[in-house]
Amino acid sequence: MPTPRPAAFALAALLCLTVAGCAEPGSRSGADGRQTDAAGKAPPAARGAYPVTLENCGLKQRFDKAPDRVVVMNGASVAEVSALIALGQEDRIVSNQQSYGMSEVPGRADRIRELPTGGVKPNDVIDIPREAMIGLRPDFVLSTTSYGFDAKNGFATREQLQEIGANSYISPEGCGQDNLNMTIDDSYTLLRDMGKVFGVEDRAEKLVTRERQHIAAVAEKVGAAKRPKVMVVFSHMTMGNNDFSAVAAHGIYNDILAKAGGSNAFASASKTSFADLSKEEVAATEVDALVVVSYNDPDPTGYAKKLLKEFPQWPAAGKNTFVVLSDSMYLGPSNDLAVEKIARMLHPEAF
Repeated sequence: MPTPRPAAFALAALLCLTVAGCAEPGSRSGADGRQTDAAGKAPPAARGAYPVTLENCGLKQRFDKAPDRVVVMNGASVAEVSALIALGQEDRIVSNQQSYGMSEVPGRADRIRELPTGGVKPNDVIDIPREAMIGLRPDFVLSTTSYGFDAKNGFATREQLQEIGANSYISPEGCGQDNLNMTIDDSYTLLRDMGKVFGVEDRAEKLVTRERQHIAAVAEKVGAAKRPKVMVVFSHMTMGNNDFSAVAAHGIYNDILAKAGGSNAFASASKTSFADLSKEEVAATEVDALVVVSYNDPDPTGYAKKLLKEFPQWPAAGKNTFVVLSDSMYLGPSNDLAVEKIARMLHPEAF
């Protein structure tokens, strides 16, 4: 049973990829929209206009070329590694610490598992310690939040990375300690920033455009239908002291629900991203539908069914209304998949 770090870091709304972009002549599109040639290998990335300057969480950095020794820190997310895969840049990764176990995107979980780890032994907070990071000789390090560059936790700071010639990046809304204001637009920012850094801005923009169009098409189908109250809960996650401490209250989850024609049943239960609720508080709330977000859970469907049985008074229990999702509920290039799957659950008549 995974017990993540502080909510802002452990479940930073985070990950993943949209459907394939338009293929160039002589190429085919694989999982994550990555274009490959007839032999199944990715063509060289288009060179951007370097140098590139990117300001990120108050730090202005210059890139004279696309990074080629990239390290992706854990963060209990796959947002960053999925964005790199979506943009065809995974061959530049020398160490990836992100994994999720499952994905709405066919083949993505396997592709992530196949990435090198650099032989890193994670520290007590399940990420790359300072010495190991320096030993990887990175030129670009990505972290879900500022937590990944906090010296108090044994990590290399952004300043220390600069000293060895490495730039660094904190994903959108990750500069602070909570990501309650995160929206799907932040997923687009992540893609666009990585497109700029790696010289593939056109590919990033195609992914953003396709995802926007997909979400708009779903919203049009749903229209002005009544918005059911939805509980978004992370299966078997412990983030507080109560029985239900991993219930989403704010952040990208609410934006996804809104675009799918739903509303968060627990939006008023907390002023932070997650609500820490007792069983009695959960029982007293009307829940029309259930979204279970799975993080390396071998049986998330079983968890959903058990929850519906535990609260038979919910309208969701009477109609067995639930869906299991994973990385599409996080920051990343596949939020459109979550929007459609939730919309189909809430408004099947529209499809």
